[in-house]
Amino acid sequence: MRPRLAWRYDTAMLDQALDFRDESDALFAVLDTLDASDWARQTQFKHWTPNDIVAHLEMGNYAADLSLRGGDEFADFVRRLNEMGAAATGRLGATHAWLGGLKNRDLLIRWRDFYRAMAERFVVAEPKARVKWFGPDMSVLSSISARLMETWAHGQAVYDLFGKTRIDTDRIKNIAIIGINTFGWTFANRRIEPPGVRPSVRLVAPSGAIWEWPQSDCDDLIEGSAVEFCQVVAQTRNIADTSLKVAGKTATAWMAIAQCFAGPPENPPPPGARFRIS
Repeated sequence: MRPRLAWRYDTAMLDQALDFRDESDALFAVLDTLDASDWARQTQFKHWTPNDIVAHLEMGNYAADLSLRGGDEFADFVRRLNEMGAAATGRLGATHAWLGGLKNRDLLIRWRDFYRAMAERFVVAEPKARVKWFGPDMSVLSSISARLMETWAHGQAVYDLFGKTRIDTDRIKNIAIIGINTFGWTFANRRIEPPGVRPSVRLVAPSGAIWEWPQSDCDDLIEGSAVEFCQVVAQTRNIADTSLKVAGKTATAWMAIAQCFAGPPENPPPPGARFRIS
């Protein structure tokens, strides 16, 4: 088993890139079993199909890879995508237009080949280097961690659709950290003043380890399953559909609208709207 380096800058290997690759491989293994009709089935996420999800992940990976290269290619790509979106009804339509009709298994193989090659480029990149994105600039570490989060979050809709229980690993700590770090962003993105300092968080990892982010000057606390915390901050589950224990006004307000991803404010799914189909 490879060593866990989690959020360290003093290493020649960016371990999060391997976590991204491994999470993508796990989702690929599920998608690899689909037949032709499965690709058009609607998930519980905005009625997107598995084909839509893979298209979205491929576009995001391609954009992140361009951003890692530097130069003007990323800005040019965003401009072209926006032009396509204006003519194709939004970002998803633009993504399919950019792919030129590539879909289903052919798209799956392209996505797999690209994310594996991309992971190799990120694994040797400088973690602190700044890269462009659709929102604010971010570090290389944050960029590849965000790709892991997106793959894990969108993958949940696929697991749910086909009634599969995902076997999570401690690589989701990367997602939990993004969730912690975006406490302020969640409110600022909605132009709301945070109702207090970030609550303490205590989570049980898939391995059984305890992950803690304490706050000495705050009595608010969120505790429970790390998987469920990640589901809430990535908006794949409503807080009401988890067993997380939430204590305090600020903690309650945060978990009601938590959003660990960039873009305009998004509301969590309504209670009971997202679940594993048996």
